[in-house]
Amino acid sequence: MSRSTRRTALVAATTVLALTAAACSSSDDGTASNPTTSSSGSGSSAFQPEHKGGTLRLVAHAAAGSFDPQVNYTLQYWQLYQSMYDGLLAFKKVGGQQSFTVVPDLATAMPKVTNGGKTYTFTLRKGIKFSNGKPVTTDDVVASFQRIFKVSSPTAGTFYNGIVGADACIKKPAGCTLDKGVVGDASAGTVTINLTAADPELPYKLAVPHASVVPKDSPAKDAGTKPLPTTGPYMAASYDPNRKLKLVRNPHFKEWSREAEPEGYPDVIEYSFGQTVESEVTAVQNGEADWMYDPPPADRLNEIGTKYASQAHVNPLTAFWYLTMNVNMAPFDNEMARQAINWAVDRDAIVRLYGGKNLASPACTILPPGFPGHADSCQYTKGGGKTWSAPDLAKAKELVKKSGTAGQKVGIVVSDDDVNKSIGQYLQSLLNQLGYKATLKPLSGNIQFTYIQNTKNKVQLALTSWYQDYPAASDFLNVLLSCASFHPGSDSSINISGFCDKGIDARMKAALKTGQSDQKSADQEWGTIDQDIMKQSPVAPLINPKIIDFTSKRVGNYQFSKQFYMLVGQLWVK
Repeated sequence: MSRSTRRTALVAATTVLALTAAACSSSDDGTASNPTTSSSGSGSSAFQPEHKGGTLRLVAHAAAGSFDPQVNYTLQYWQLYQSMYDGLLAFKKVGGQQSFTVVPDLATAMPKVTNGGKTYTFTLRKGIKFSNGKPVTTDDVVASFQRIFKVSSPTAGTFYNGIVGADACIKKPAGCTLDKGVVGDASAGTVTINLTAADPELPYKLAVPHASVVPKDSPAKDAGTKPLPTTGPYMAASYDPNRKLKLVRNPHFKEWSREAEPEGYPDVIEYSFGQTVESEVTAVQNGEADWMYDPPPADRLNEIGTKYASQAHVNPLTAFWYLTMNVNMAPFDNEMARQAINWAVDRDAIVRLYGGKNLASPACTILPPGFPGHADSCQYTKGGGKTWSAPDLAKAKELVKKSGTAGQKVGIVVSDDDVNKSIGQYLQSLLNQLGYKATLKPLSGNIQFTYIQNTKNKVQLALTSWYQDYPAASDFLNVLLSCASFHPGSDSSINISGFCDKGIDARMKAALKTGQSDQKSADQEWGTIDQDIMKQSPVAPLINPKIIDFTSKRVGNYQFSKQFYMLVGQLWVK
């Protein structure tokens, strides 16, 4: 997943919680470096009608902004989209390692790949309807790919820029046609995607929500709070980001593939916003809510880890929390100032604020451990070594002095939940210690991620996180730090640092090409690129997290997809 603020994590968790809840985790630690392009392997279990029905109640401190699947880039809604929107392909809706498997969704089968890997031909399933009753046609598919560019989807320039005609669409989104790039044949029921060069990661990119198929008459702009018609088992009945999101059954849904889009269990899914994390915990404990999105506060973790241990599910993540530093604005337009931050940050302190060593570990690289391309390396640790051991404040202060940036004002933008604020307060103190004049700027999680992307807001330093869209090194390095991901003045500029190194860019493109024939060599190059980016320090990796899902007693059939996390629509509440 994408992509983004993904999931806020835990505050100071107790060891008893981490150790007890770990017994409930689904811990399949394998990773993948190429899309699995067959539907082999164990599928999800048969639907159990006796558990169908009821209302699943979810709670969160804040909503996640736009509900447009081609625009939103957060785990909070990408989880929901798994039971709402569909693309030509999908990740298998199961727990564990099999969740990285790409399977046919709106397409009848995996594509026929020809022309040296540059042409993908799909046959569209017949009989599928949108929640508004209109049939899904090849015209809808073609229009949906055009719309990716018309709405300036965050990944238009990185995931889909290899489609023939994409360059013109990026330059002039409103007039996007993808002429000869995406071609529909209504009589044959096929859709053909032509690429400028082979892309072995394309199946992954077609299986994420930004490639969702929506009606051809969908607005050519961000739909915002007006949800678009769906194809999956659920549709949005109403959405008020200040209060509640309500999902109900799509009356036109009939399960066509249990692997790609299984029938959901609850009749209704209600997602309430605006609560405190304290009230969220109490609501789950009392059975008034079934799951909380936000991290439980420290003073409640002991009781969760003892009295409610069977309701806590801990899972490792391929993700990292990091500081993004604006390379185009003082003081971090100075490389030495950026390197100083990397030397100064006490990653162990961040781990403690997050929840302790059982729930997070210090990060030195952009690519997470166990992820394709990751190489053990730590350029900014006292005494040197391949893993982080301690900060070097003396070296950091020396770099600040040499950079001539001491005394400058620095704003730190964080989300306003307990974890982010506590880390932000630590960073504010650290920056002041280094000689800066730091100010903490907490923002609602509903707007923080888009706010820090827009250059008009002149964000110098921000705390954010990134959780995989799919298991490939490019999903971190190319998406977060390529020139194509930097869009000044846009809320969809995922390259928040504004880092653009043409030499690095060329090497990333070469690594993508190498991956077409030699993924092992490509992954080695990605690891080197990671280290070379860190030399310039546009970001400061902090931690690699785990996640806790706290559910009510009545919830059953908990499944953790390594790709999209808890499968919301597969929970039983009856």
